[in-house]
Amino acid sequence: MGRLLGFLTLVVGLAVGMYFYSRQVQSSAAAGGAATPKATINISGVRTDLMSIAAAERRYFASEGKYISLDELISSNYITVARQRPPYTYAIEIGSGGFRVVATRSGADTSGTPAQLSVDENMELRTSE
Repeated sequence: MGRLLGFLTLVVGLAVGMYFYSRQVQSSAAAGGAATPKATINISGVRTDLMSIAAAERRYFASEGKYISLDELISSNYITVARQRPPYTYAIEIGSGGFRVVATRSGADTSGTPAQLSVDENMELRTSE
């Protein structure tokens, strides 16, 4: 009888744990701005890429005193990030006294992901639907 009670306790404990785990996965996907786990992972990668590109742009500005395009950053070996992470493509917009690294989604597959993400020279991440 004791073994049966122990086994039932284990099964109930696992069921409760799985419930809380599934709720955590759902809330983390919603926090990422995506409807699916795959889209959440993709958005996390895009955010990491944007921060890396912005950090490289800031390093280049510190050493050379000017901002440059994404192609120039890649060719000068300041970053090794690809120009895109499908369905997002990257670009750098250079303005007077600053820059903005932009990831723009292409295609109709939204999966709850933002249409555009950007990081500016102050390392502030912004999203737009």
